Formats: sequence, structure tokens, C-alpha cells
Amino acid sequence: MTREELAEFDGREGRKAYVAVNGKIYDVTDSPWWRQGDHQGAHQAGGDLSEELPKAPHVRAVVERFPVVGHLQEPEPPKKKGLFGLFKK
Repeated sequence: MTREELAEFDGREGRKAYVAVNGKIYDVTDSPWWRQGDHQGAHQAGGDLSEELPKAPHVRAVVERFPVVGHLQEPEPPKKKGLFGLFKK
């Protein structure tokens, strides 16, 4: 799943609530801590929480209890032009 596709699962208006952590996508829809995709007013479903999780008052294992529904696809880095790519005839 791409980041754009993940953003569609924000938990609002009856949509599922998914969050990504370290490349895995978890379904937090049924958690009372994620009502309408909102987690304690600090986080919104539909995004990658990998950087925020170390600051959370709970350990990663709490998130890992939720069902994994996919993996986050990272965009491919731009290809570097070689020396010969700089000079065009």
C-alpha cells in the first residue's frame, strides 16, 4: 500500500482506521483508543507513525497486537545520473 492509499484509511465517516509502523500497516479500527481514527487528540489514522512511536507512553508491542493488513511501499529513490548521463550529444 502506498502512503496515498494509506491516507484513505483515516477512520472517519465509517472508513477503516489504519496506521503504519516500521513498514507494517495495522488495523486499529476496533480499538476504543482510536475512535473515528483519532488517538487521544495526538494522532490521526491514515499515516505513518514510525517516528512518533518512540515518544509514545507505551511500547511498540501495544501497536503490534493489532492485525497487520499490509505493508507500506516506500517510493523508489530517484536514480542518479552517471557521468555519461550529464553529457548529451
